[in-house]
Amino acid sequence: MDIWMGAAAFGVGIVVGLTGMGGGALMTPALVLVFGVPPLAAVSSDLVASAVMKPVGSLVHLRRRTVNLELVKWLAAGSVPAAFGGVLILKWMGPGDAVQDGVRNALGGALLLSATLLAVRSYLKLVQRSAARPGPPASDAPPRLRPRPVPTVLLGMLGGVVVGMTSVGSGSIIIIGLMALYPAMKASQLVGTDLLQAVPLVAAAALGHTLFGDLDLALTVPLLLGSIPGVYLGAQLSSRLSGGIIRRALAFVLLASGLKMLDFPDQATAIALALLLLAAPLAWMAVRRRHGLPALATTENRRRRAAAVGTGPAEGGTAHHGD
Repeated sequence: MDIWMGAAAFGVGIVVGLTGMGGGALMTPALVLVFGVPPLAAVSSDLVASAVMKPVGSLVHLRRRTVNLELVKWLAAGSVPAAFGGVLILKWMGPGDAVQDGVRNALGGALLLSATLLAVRSYLKLVQRSAARPGPPASDAPPRLRPRPVPTVLLGMLGGVVVGMTSVGSGSIIIIGLMALYPAMKASQLVGTDLLQAVPLVAAAALGHTLFGDLDLALTVPLLLGSIPGVYLGAQLSSRLSGGIIRRALAFVLLASGLKMLDFPDQATAIALALLLLAAPLAWMAVRRRHGLPALATTENRRRRAAAVGTGPAEGGTAHHGD
């Protein structure tokens, strides 16, 4: 069991490093449903493993400057005390199973909605781009953002409470909130910022569960051995891949997490995800062609680079990666 648990943690670690999401949303249900771990022990062990693996991915993004430290500060101001408070709420409410099931169902619906909204957002950006005149690529430097302290702290508090109670939300809830509050953020910067803010958040929640005696070291060790190399590999890929690829990965993780938390049968979940992998690229290519763009984003980017060379910098324009 330990070997397979470590292998599962490795796969989840790659997802976390690549998208900033999926730690609790994938690992905790896997521990409960696949390995038969009691829910409370699964939550606490996953939190401790996340507290160790998230700094690994965060360091990669810090070196590549895909982290907004100002947003991390405001998120942590809300999430750290709220995470410890979430553990206290769980204890005050009695047995954890009913609480975890209720929160998991609510999050499942929210994640499915978020996946849909992410697809709508990409479509609207595609429509806008189809009407724009091609030009030379712009700088790849992350846009300068003006922090919004109050909603950012409130977002951190929401994520902190849910993480403290279920281990889910350090990536899923907060990264979607960041997308809503700061739509100008690049995908890689969203992932890097979310990973770094999750370090103190998950550490506070893990400390709370450890103090209350919920931690099972026999579960935690294989999770650590698998997740640390996985998150490092995923973070390396995330900081190198284009925004479009990362957004597709985000949508896929949201859908997978939502179906799993809503207790869809494993076979139905696997079929739905497989159909998505097969049908979504074909549908997206058809949508692109309908709006006068090449079926493949790589073709569009190549044409834009050629136009930039032919017209020079006077034309202006914006680079678009991977949609």
